[in-house]
Amino acid sequence: QVQLVESGGGSVQAGGSLRLSCVASVLSVSRAYIGWFRQVPGRERVGIASISPIGGTRYADSVKDRFAISRDNAKNTVYLEMDSLNPEDTAIYSCAARTGGGLSLLEADYYYWGQGTQVTVS
Repeated sequence: QVQLVESGGGSVQAGGSLRLSCVASVLSVSRAYIGWFRQVPGRERVGIASISPIGGTRYADSVKDRFAISRDNAKNTVYLEMDSLNPEDTAIYSCAARTGGGLSLLEADYYYWGQGTQVTVS
């Protein structure tokens, strides 16, 4: 059974940085499209970054130039490096995977999900 486990969340002051990790089991991240999403309680989950099997990336405008998605195939892990964080970035961050279909930031396009990690910026 495919599992995705996020880590690296926490509390940080505005202007700070965090790196989130998404470790996959069963699924190979080098052969999947991996997306990062975030959700504020009471609001919709929003896609913010995705990476393709060949290393292509896509970002939401709200995080472009501040966040970077990357992958370590040997560790079967996808990262989200977040810089210049501000309070509006506070949310639960989740990674998701799908095995085809192209880069997407749409929640409905992904069928494997992690449980999420909390990021709080004050």
